[in-house]
Amino acid sequence: MFTKTSWIKLPRNVVVGHDVLGDVREVVADTHLRGRPLVVTSPTPREVAAAEIVAQYEDAGVDPALVEVAEASFDAVETVIDAAESAGADYLVGVGGGKAIDIAKMASDHCELGFVSVPTAASHDGIVSGRGSVPEGDTRHSVAADPPLAVIADTSVLAQAPWELTTAGCADIISNYTAVKDWRLANRLKNVEYSEYAAALSEMTAELLVERADSIRPGLEESSWMVVKALVSSGVAMSIAGSSRPASGAEHLISHQLDRIAPGKALHGHQVGVAAIVTEYLHSGERGDWTAVRDALASLDAPTTAADLGVGEDELLEALTTAHEIRDRYTILGDGLSREAAVEAATKTGVL
Repeated sequence: MFTKTSWIKLPRNVVVGHDVLGDVREVVADTHLRGRPLVVTSPTPREVAAAEIVAQYEDAGVDPALVEVAEASFDAVETVIDAAESAGADYLVGVGGGKAIDIAKMASDHCELGFVSVPTAASHDGIVSGRGSVPEGDTRHSVAADPPLAVIADTSVLAQAPWELTTAGCADIISNYTAVKDWRLANRLKNVEYSEYAAALSEMTAELLVERADSIRPGLEESSWMVVKALVSSGVAMSIAGSSRPASGAEHLISHQLDRIAPGKALHGHQVGVAAIVTEYLHSGERGDWTAVRDALASLDAPTTAADLGVGEDELLEALTTAHEIRDRYTILGDGLSREAAVEAATKTGVL
């Protein structure tokens, strides 16, 4: 008897385009969300977008609460939870990059309140996914949470974000190539549950950016349009799969280990991009697609070497040989790379 079930949670509204920041209240009104919002932001996004959103509500006779977070941490999540409870908030609006959106997402999940995502940088697929990422000490936690009920991504705002944040978002998407290969490998060897649909969507998203990498340029709204649509697709793939598997494999384990070994040296997206070059080589060898991954990153001005990341040779090799210890997730790293294998892969691909 067939007994399989699936519960997929997706955003109700995804609005992307020029000057859509002015439509936040209208987009929210089209959901079931009513009452007083708590706007969660950080210093720069507050000036760029959150202040305008607060003004929209005030002009409509609504008194929104606002809380500003300085860093991503579990303490910040608690601060937002306290702010939501003391303000009597009915839903949360996360405005910013990864920090504000992930914190708002996790706080709203804890409070069982609806959540709206308003990204000001196309730096990661967390703008739509059902997961939040928060560092703690020398590690980073990926926490399950409900995805946003609405996403409003203004390309005129995204195009003005620092270029390195956009390239980090592109690199994060391109790394889906190897994440899906790891997922298939885990399915074959460990019988890990696998979704053809989620995998195909994730791969298509990565291919889109690889094929069009040379047309993504700083300050172009068309580029922001392309990147944010890819980020949304990646987040949806994770919601369909019910896990981060479509967008997180060995390359993410390596990045998380770099966060421990060499904290603060590079952006997450850039780290997974460089790691994906190596893991693609491990999957396919010298004739594999690792050159396509590297060339796409290079055309985006994203890092392609350890030196570009500001990471030393020993730091990278330690991350490559110990990343399998991060979590119980089977990948091409298996039960660990030898130092010799790590040196060969990193050298052959030019990462070292």
